[in-house]
Amino acid sequence: MKRQLVRGVFLKIVFPVMSIVSSVFRINKEKVQQLVINVNNKLVRNGRFNPTKRILLLLPHCLQWSECKLKITFNVYNCAGCGKCEIKDFTTIAKKLGLELFIATGGTLARRIVADTKPEAIVAVACERDLSSGIADSYPMPVLGIINDRPYGPCFNTRVDIDKVEDALKFFAGEIK
Repeated sequence: MKRQLVRGVFLKIVFPVMSIVSSVFRINKEKVQQLVINVNNKLVRNGRFNPTKRILLLLPHCLQWSECKLKITFNVYNCAGCGKCEIKDFTTIAKKLGLELFIATGGTLARRIVADTKPEAIVAVACERDLSSGIADSYPMPVLGIINDRPYGPCFNTRVDIDKVEDALKFFAGEIK
């Protein structure tokens, strides 16, 4: 309970103050957002949490190969599994673990997915901005955030370390501490 309160104060008070201070002093916003994500992840992992199978895996649409002709935003299982992006790997993981998997085009859709699915825990992949704001907006829901890699720039053919995602899913399922 105490760690949950610390997390709430951090996300609802410290994070907004850090954002203002970073703007005033021209501190790199991505660095501040990375710090928020990392601190949140540590607080969630160190908190008391009952294992659950009601885990939402939330991915950004930019993980999909940009030239793909299939629309996966509203049904990720439309993926043909060609292997040009990591979506097929995530559909396999979701089926194997029996968890909900959704692709979001942005923060508004991600928030709606969370409200509609009512998970007990969330593993989210996104850029620093979307992750940090989504984590804060989802409080007190436990969220583990994984920052995507952007080798071609933002919102275009992004990648993510699947092992980090699986580790977060196993944490919420109670398979690892």
